[in-house]
Amino acid sequence: MRAIEAKAFGGPEVLAVREVPDPVAGPGQVVVGVAVVDTLFVETQIRGGEMGGYFDVQPPYVPGGGIAGRVLSTGEGVDPAWTSRRVVAKTGTAGGYAERAAVPVEALVPVPDGLDLPDAAALVHDGVTALGVFEAARVRTGERVLVTGASGGMGFLLVQLAHAAGARVIGTARGARKTDLVRDLGAEAVVDPSEEGWAERVRELTGGAGADVVFDGVGGRVGGEAFGVTARGGRFSAHGAPTGGFAEIDPEEARERGVSLRGIRDVQFAPEEAGRLTVRALAEAAAGRLRPVVGRTFPLERAADAHAAIEARDVVGKTLLVV
Repeated sequence: MRAIEAKAFGGPEVLAVREVPDPVAGPGQVVVGVAVVDTLFVETQIRGGEMGGYFDVQPPYVPGGGIAGRVLSTGEGVDPAWTSRRVVAKTGTAGGYAERAAVPVEALVPVPDGLDLPDAAALVHDGVTALGVFEAARVRTGERVLVTGASGGMGFLLVQLAHAAGARVIGTARGARKTDLVRDLGAEAVVDPSEEGWAERVRELTGGAGADVVFDGVGGRVGGEAFGVTARGGRFSAHGAPTGGFAEIDPEEARERGVSLRGIRDVQFAPEEAGRLTVRALAEAAAGRLRPVVGRTFPLERAADAHAAIEARDVVGKTLLVV
């Protein structure tokens, strides 16, 4: 079968098509015929050798941690009824950029009728994380919620969840196309974080008090400034670092202002909890209450182009690989 291998750390050009043996389902495993592969910004950072402190991955390796497709075969101890079912699954930190993948049966989540596989794949990671951080924040009706990186795959979901909860949502995005879509999904206002004084604009929009809840999917300078406009007694969730680092927050200042903090380690869900969140995300999407935004799809063999597009930030929403 074909798989995409990162032969070394480096730019997108290190990704190349390789012929590798077909996987075989071992005890407690199934083989999934991969139809769609989720891609994440962090995968470009791992490929670039920037995330060694967080992920134990060494080249050569096959990237990809989330897939959608149909079960082709089952191993010993697995109910044969799984065969031919549409599923999503996490493959860990590697192995998804391939035509087939062997995964533990407990990693499978059935895809509901009425939900197509690209939308299901788009929720494998972002749907789980968005629901996890959103549930933990306990957003209440009328609260002011700031979503940084609102035009990303996860940001779009958080805007929708906060709007559905009755919150007043402010998003950050750049460019008319992204801004318009963030508004369409429920944001009352959208500010450009590249503009000087954007944080003060957020403070003005919240009547001077700041945001009750901040979902920071950007990190770096933007994340730090977003923390600065978090209201006293508010909640701040830092779950993204596409700028190269998470927001630097002074714990003492957070304590003085009564701001509760959650970081990347708080979204490392146990398998049972991740499964619950995946089921809920797929069900919400199938019912039309949660809309994943898929910006671009690339064939598997063009994984390098997909990574380049993600790094250039010229995709609105999710980027997926199609087998």
